[in-house]
Amino acid sequence: MTGATRARCVWEVGAELGEGPVWTDGALWFVDIKKRKIYRLRGEERRCWDAPEPIGFLLPVESGGFVAGLQSGLHGFDPESGAFSLVAEIEPELPGNRLNDGVVDPSGRLWFGSMDNGEKDAAGRFYSYHRGALRDAGLPPVAITNGPALSPDGRILYWVDTLGQAIHACDVSEEGALGPSRLFAQLGEKEGFPDGPTVDSEGCVWISLYWGWSVRRYSPAGELLKTVEFPVSNVTKIAFGGQSLTTVYATTARQGIRAESFARQPQAGGLFAFEVDVPGLPAHRAALA
Repeated sequence: MTGATRARCVWEVGAELGEGPVWTDGALWFVDIKKRKIYRLRGEERRCWDAPEPIGFLLPVESGGFVAGLQSGLHGFDPESGAFSLVAEIEPELPGNRLNDGVVDPSGRLWFGSMDNGEKDAAGRFYSYHRGALRDAGLPPVAITNGPALSPDGRILYWVDTLGQAIHACDVSEEGALGPSRLFAQLGEKEGFPDGPTVDSEGCVWISLYWGWSVRRYSPAGELLKTVEFPVSNVTKIAFGGQSLTTVYATTARQGIRAESFARQPQAGGLFAFEVDVPGLPAHRAALA
C-alpha cells in the first residue's frame, strides 16, 4: 500500500517542456526546454529570462551564478545581466543531440546527460564535469537520458533510461568513476515513462512519470513507498524547497498532449507543489574551474 497525496498548481506557466527545478538561495528555478526560457519563483515574485538555445537544466555554481545545459554544451549564466558564456562544448559532432538533465554531487562534480532531440535514436550519453575536466561516465547510450541523481553521501548514482522505462543504480568511487549498473526499478508498459529522478534526505528516490499522472517515492532497496497524484499527465522532475525543504515543486509539460485532451488537463505545463514530512537535500554548487 502506498500513501497518496495530490499536487496543486502554483504557477500556470504553460511550459511546453518544463524541466530542471532547483531550489537555491531562497528561490525555485526551472526551465522550459522547448521555449528556451528560465523561470524563477521567489515568494510572490516571478521572473523569466530567455536562453539562446534549448536549455535542459540550470544549476548553481560555487563561484556564483549558474551553469546551464544548452543544446551546444555547458554555459555559464549570469542572472544579473542575462548573459551566457561557453564553458565546454558537448558532442559538437552530434548536432541532433541536446543536453537534458543534470545534478551536482557533494564534491561539486556536475553529472549530466545528452539525448536525441528527436527522442528516437540511442545517441544520448552521461558525462561528468569537474574543475575543467570532462569525462564520459561510461554508461550505455540511450535515446532519452534522465537524471542522474545521487544518494545523500554521493556514493550511489541513479540514472534513467526513459524509453526503456527503467531506473538503474551504480556505485561511485571517490574519484568519480562508476561501477557496474544494476536495475533499481522497472516500470510496466501502462505505468508511464520515468523522467527526472531526485533523492531525499532518507536516501529514497523520487521518480517523475511522463504520461503517468504522478510521481513515486521508492526506498533505497527499490520498494515503492508512496505515490503523489497530479491533475496533469506529464510530470518531468521535482525539487525540494522552502525553508525546511519539505515543499516539493514539480515541473510538467504540454508536449505531446493533443488539443482535445487539454479540456481534461488545462493546467498542463504548470509548476506544481505538495508537502512532505521527509525533507530533501540542499542543492550542491558545481565546481567548474
